[in-house]
Amino acid sequence: MDRFLGAADSALKTLFAKPRALRACPLVPADETRLASADRRHSAALMRVNHVGEVCAQALYTAQALATRDPGLRRHFEKAASEETDHLAWTAERLAELDSRPSLLNPLWYAGAFGLGLVAGRLGDSISLGFVVETEKQVEAHLQSHLDRLPTGDHASRAIVVQMKEDEAVHAAQALQAGGVELPPPAKALMRAAAKVMTTTAHYI
Repeated sequence: MDRFLGAADSALKTLFAKPRALRACPLVPADETRLASADRRHSAALMRVNHVGEVCAQALYTAQALATRDPGLRRHFEKAASEETDHLAWTAERLAELDSRPSLLNPLWYAGAFGLGLVAGRLGDSISLGFVVETEKQVEAHLQSHLDRLPTGDHASRAIVVQMKEDEAVHAAQALQAGGVELPPPAKALMRAAAKVMTTTAHYI
């Protein structure tokens, strides 16, 4: 019961509370960000997608921590979720700076990601960790695409995305080292398709 209550508390905090980062938000002190209106809107759309990704990360790790019966692995997932909270806070703060908002569909994204994490966890710890590896690899590629698409003058957003990309690579390596297995190609393709739907919709809503 305590674990279920903890999962519910995590969902409420992710969706409705202001996230608090343990690390300072990355920045490039020498380069001030000044954006025209069109660039500001474009950056906001991309950072909204990144914020949704962090909402989903919280859901995935919380569900996987709930599903595993291994106390050590549960701590691993909880630690990863805590580290991802920095990303959640940074992207939320950047959206506010860009005079924009998070996705209106965040509860839906959270519920879907939580369900996927729970299924992965029920399939066994090695599959669950493999799911983390593949998820983080896809997120890393997605963040690289955002670095290619963000306005060159948006130093604030770019600094955040660079740090996020580095952190995701670390999480993938840790999950692989902990015993994650490679997922079959159909599973990877399904994950990419689901991510495409989410990122395309969150860009606007």
